[in-house]
Amino acid sequence: MNCPRCSQQIAMGNRFCGACGYLIQDQPPQGSWRETEGAQASYEGYKWQESQQQGESFHFDKDGRGQGRGYTWEIRSPGSFALAVITLQPGFSICAEAGAMVSMSSNVELSSQMKGGLFGALKRVVGGETAFVSTFTAHGSVGEVTLAPGAPGDVVGIEMRNQRFTVQSSSYLASDVELQVDTKFGGLKTFLSGEGLFVLEISGTGLLLISSFGGIYRKVLAPGERYVVDTGHLVAWESHIPYQLRRATRSFFRSFLSGEGLVAEFTGPGEILIQTRNLAAFAGLLKPFFPNQSSSSGGFSF
Repeated sequence: MNCPRCSQQIAMGNRFCGACGYLIQDQPPQGSWRETEGAQASYEGYKWQESQQQGESFHFDKDGRGQGRGYTWEIRSPGSFALAVITLQPGFSICAEAGAMVSMSSNVELSSQMKGGLFGALKRVVGGETAFVSTFTAHGSVGEVTLAPGAPGDVVGIEMRNQRFTVQSSSYLASDVELQVDTKFGGLKTFLSGEGLFVLEISGTGLLLISSFGGIYRKVLAPGERYVVDTGHLVAWESHIPYQLRRATRSFFRSFLSGEGLVAEFTGPGEILIQTRNLAAFAGLLKPFFPNQSSSSGGFSF
């Protein structure tokens, strides 16, 4: 069969066109390009409505792949060592956190800029991020970019539909260039919880790639339902959900003895994404195995 978008021949059973990345499977092979585009939009709309009926606001593609404006994406090796593969059409771009690139085609141009101007870059630095945001653009032909987070863990693609999410700065990996990514002041409570003074507020329509340390657990809250999450396990949540920082137990001293310290209590309705591992806790487990400058046995210095 031939691709309805670029007319290139496609082997039977292939889900994507190798030339332009068009999604083939589950779409009607007959009809004009516009008819097929309309069918695909209806199919994507159906998947979106299905997720809404289940109470899920974060729309994950179950097969770990999808397409957007001028690009397709796929998650390879999902789990502990996930890799995001982005296929860009000529002239189209994708934004990513600086330092996230693993590889790219030779015809892909990488440019870095201070997103949000000088003040926006300053907020990003204070929030624990790099001052610059990378933009990858394919020139002349189809190009590929692969992205991965610095820590082991999963990567998921979220198809945003005119929504607004709050994301921990360390969990942001990449996004559609049309999405608005802004650094917001999280208040003193985020600073006290060890997450820094700033969080990311992401809004609009398009692909959002986020990473986690470990897997991601989705928690949907009913109206009025309260739910407590250790701050080191937070990945993202719907921006409208109110939350407050409090001690894990009634006693401040007992909270720290329990190893929990401060937690975030959310009040539904809404959905929260929680990572199954805590990077700070993992670093604490490894600390005794690393010699320091005061060590006299090894002579190593870090």
